Amino acid sequence: MSELSGERAPSGDLALLYADDALLVLDKPAGLLSVPGRGPDKQDCLAVRAQAVFHDALVVHRLDMATSGLWLMARGANVQRQLSIAFAQRAVQKRYVAVAAGYLAAPAGDDGWGQIDLPIAADWPNRPLRRVDYDQGKPSTTRWRVLSYDDRAGTTRLELEPVTGRSHQLRVHLQALGHPILGDPWYAPAAVQALAPRLLLHASGLRLQHPLSGKALDFLLPPPF
Repeated sequence: MSELSGERAPSGDLALLYADDALLVLDKPAGLLSVPGRGPDKQDCLAVRAQAVFHDALVVHRLDMATSGLWLMARGANVQRQLSIAFAQRAVQKRYVAVAAGYLAAPAGDDGWGQIDLPIAADWPNRPLRRVDYDQGKPSTTRWRVLSYDDRAGTTRLELEPVTGRSHQLRVHLQALGHPILGDPWYAPAAVQALAPRLLLHASGLRLQHPLSGKALDFLLPPPF
């Protein structure tokens, strides 16, 4: 994947990394909604900021408010439809970097990748949280590998690939392994939350086929932590 650096859009508050006639790639900061939420105080979001500059920009996927990194938008309904199908068919490869609490032993195997297969369902009494649910959960798969260890902090830096795209999937899966992500206000105990000023989860890679030209596109954005 090719490394990207942020380029300021004309609005001054939009980190535009790539733009052509079909799509946009943006750098979403942690703490900003991807799309509008409920209530007048939740209308500022990356989608609205992008649409103020690119009036044909449309949403095709989401990142959690606390997550930073690469975010893709379509330009026009036709491209939105194609990209939505590509996401549904798992033709878009996404990679994330996270810092998790504790020492997570590297998976056995030649390629260094492990796999988490745990079904996820809505935690209705505690909405919008999710939980592992073997009875009602939807099949959910995450691939992961160890990038490095910080012995002093007692943490593990991971690369994550969500094969499925359930809400909060990466956060729930790592919590289920007993290694919640640092700074996670929802899925980490207070001591782990306090180890970072934000959720240490970043969308670092996107790989897809251009919806018009068919050209392979690879984007890489290193995490800010």
